Amino acid sequence: MSRKLKTLVVYSLIFVLALSSFSTFGSSVNASQSSSNFANIQLDFDGSSSEITTVIVELEEESIVEAKHKGKKQTKQNLKAERQSIIAAIENVTSSADVNQEYDYVFSGFSIEIAENEIANLAAVPGVKAIYANQTYQVTSVDEGELLDPETFSPAMMDSAPHIQSDLAWDAGFTGKGVTVAIIDTGVDYTHPDLVHAFGDYKGYDFVDGNKDPQETPPGDPRGRSTNHGTHVAGTVAANGEIKGVAPDATLLAYRVLGPGGSGTTENVIAGIERAVQDGADVMNLSLGNTLNNPDFATSIALDWAMAEGVVAVTSNGNSGPTNWTVGSPGTSREAISVGATQLPYNLFSAEIFTSEGVDYPSAKVMGFPTEEALLGLNDKEYEFVHVGLGAATDFVGKDLEGKIALISRGEFAFVDKATNAKNAGAVGAIIYNNVAGEQPDVPGMAVPTIKTTLADGQKLLAELEAGNNKISFNIKFDRLVGETMASFSSRGPVMNTWMIKPDVSAPGVAIVSTVPTHNPNNPHGYASLQGTSMSAPHVAGAAALILEAHPEWSVEFVKAALMNTAEDLYDANGKLYPHNSQGAGSIRVLDAINAEVLATPGSHSFGIFTNEEDKEVKRQSFTIHNLSDERKRFTVEFTGHEGIKVQTSNNLQVQPGRTQNLNFGVQVDVANLKPGYHEGTFLISDGTQTIKVPTIIFVQEPDYPMLNSLSLALSGGNLVGTVNVPGGAAEFNLRIRNADTGELLAEPAKATNIAPGIHSFSWNMTIDGQPLTPGRYQINAYAKTGNNEMELQGGVLTITP
Repeated sequence: MSRKLKTLVVYSLIFVLALSSFSTFGSSVNASQSSSNFANIQLDFDGSSSEITTVIVELEEESIVEAKHKGKKQTKQNLKAERQSIIAAIENVTSSADVNQEYDYVFSGFSIEIAENEIANLAAVPGVKAIYANQTYQVTSVDEGELLDPETFSPAMMDSAPHIQSDLAWDAGFTGKGVTVAIIDTGVDYTHPDLVHAFGDYKGYDFVDGNKDPQETPPGDPRGRSTNHGTHVAGTVAANGEIKGVAPDATLLAYRVLGPGGSGTTENVIAGIERAVQDGADVMNLSLGNTLNNPDFATSIALDWAMAEGVVAVTSNGNSGPTNWTVGSPGTSREAISVGATQLPYNLFSAEIFTSEGVDYPSAKVMGFPTEEALLGLNDKEYEFVHVGLGAATDFVGKDLEGKIALISRGEFAFVDKATNAKNAGAVGAIIYNNVAGEQPDVPGMAVPTIKTTLADGQKLLAELEAGNNKISFNIKFDRLVGETMASFSSRGPVMNTWMIKPDVSAPGVAIVSTVPTHNPNNPHGYASLQGTSMSAPHVAGAAALILEAHPEWSVEFVKAALMNTAEDLYDANGKLYPHNSQGAGSIRVLDAINAEVLATPGSHSFGIFTNEEDKEVKRQSFTIHNLSDERKRFTVEFTGHEGIKVQTSNNLQVQPGRTQNLNFGVQVDVANLKPGYHEGTFLISDGTQTIKVPTIIFVQEPDYPMLNSLSLALSGGNLVGTVNVPGGAAEFNLRIRNADTGELLAEPAKATNIAPGIHSFSWNMTIDGQPLTPGRYQINAYAKTGNNEMELQGGVLTITP
């Protein structure tokens, strides 16, 4: 996902109460309330509303691929007849139901438009297995990038493709030739000179407009802005011109499932997955996602069966990091390869700022910059600095920023947008101060050199302006070289319910240069630098193409294991090893994966939840060692982790050449002597010359997932409306309105008690004590409490102007 690909959930937010409300929609049938008489409903809806919404229906009748892998026979004709029968039954119990997409290959079901108050009737129709929200998916890049002068970059995707050993794989004779990669995205500009070689007569399919021309959205589309994301992703995989992708001789197919603005919905994403599998893709890349941490959502199910059918499915992990539990579907798939984003080795700089004697800014640090030259260029000069509020484009109107420094508050929208707006206004740099306590993340690739400070230091700068001290100078120095690190925006696991480690692996995703359409008829093809897990996923998809060329007989399980088993550990700027749920197995190295002689499958393990406080609890599992060499190998097995976690297994294992053998083990956990929550460990499997690391996690007592996540907000009909995910339910819920500048609690307009796990909707009529909001900035937060546990999740800032 490129940063930031926000995945918003498409629910029809219809609120019938005149007063502010929190609605769990009592007439709805939630997953936790379902019984044998009802399908599993995985969405929130208003059972009193006649508003039309689109949902995804999964049938009990198995898809063609699922049935095949269960040893059953299934046909398109049988599935079509079953769908038609169920659709007829739905029409008999609803007043209006219009079917859109139909699925039968890797997912059995259809998408349908239906009134919210008739979803319960739909759930009662025999043969309906589950009903899912038609979620909105976004590209997972952090920004839209900036067109680059071709003379300012080098081929081979700058440094990222060589960093993962692509150049070494090319030298060994592997370039992706004969391997087909599906780009399921915003479309692809297949006329780009760096990509034209990769496309044949059949380009793929456009599910947004329903035709065989999967081009990017051009400017002027009344539905939204133009796109370039899919072309950038495609170039990372297989460009071969000014830019050289990871697998430059691979064949590409494009499936446009995200339309104007880079937005699309579940119904088209599933359709794209199905079509790609049936069109014969060997690898598919989905640099898209949503924020719903659910392994059993429709897109994740479709990807699991695509993998079962032999297609290597690669998906971005999301851009909602750096906290745990932020991975979203389809990155939550059990089988697909989910990818986190890294930053290539870089120089670290320290920063000091000065305004007047006696005023110190100890929190000042470099947040991000376009080039080192631009950053160091701030030294030895004095600048005027100007406060521009949140840094929206409108905040610069009427203010002279030419050659000056923009002082900006955090909040409401992305850091990269603030820096871009400052650049567009003529500023040569920016300072972004926090709007809450604590430090802000680093954001590489900012449009202008940007310094970050805490809220306290930001208030000092505002006080200096108030006192007439509007001049500032900088002292920026080289500190040290930092190795490859995880990008702060990269989403972290684990996955809810399965408790799996995600991402599986990581790859470069910061400042990635690749192909884009310019949408300029006079110069239509260009290059841009983007960042996000959208950019890291195609590195892995390209690597999978190289592996499949080298080993066409390998299963998807082998491809995934090779990438995981040979990945390199990643350490943060202070030399601390990243947790498994940040980096997965580590950063991929494709030639090492190609040359792997031993594979351990699966490439990571979750031991689940241990709760027995009376005795030491034991669970038994296994993984498989595959000896791909022509020599007998003897392995030693060690486990590293907390001393309260013991692994019982044979210390020695002998595997004959070309054979496989299961390694059985028991995991014993002393629950009484371990802190509740998340614990890691690692299996070390060595044949004397090389060591495979298999990451593991366990949970003691209740997993430490957040009480709230996926808070989304929008304005609708004079109300502020939104949804929030409450994964474990809550005894209390409040919508909290605070003064965005002081943090003062102003109101709690939406309240509920004893809410069930799942996604819930709320509405606020934007009044406090019955009075309209006065001009100012209002922080919108969600609050939940159960027992002694409580959490307040920060949302957006609502600005009321005079």
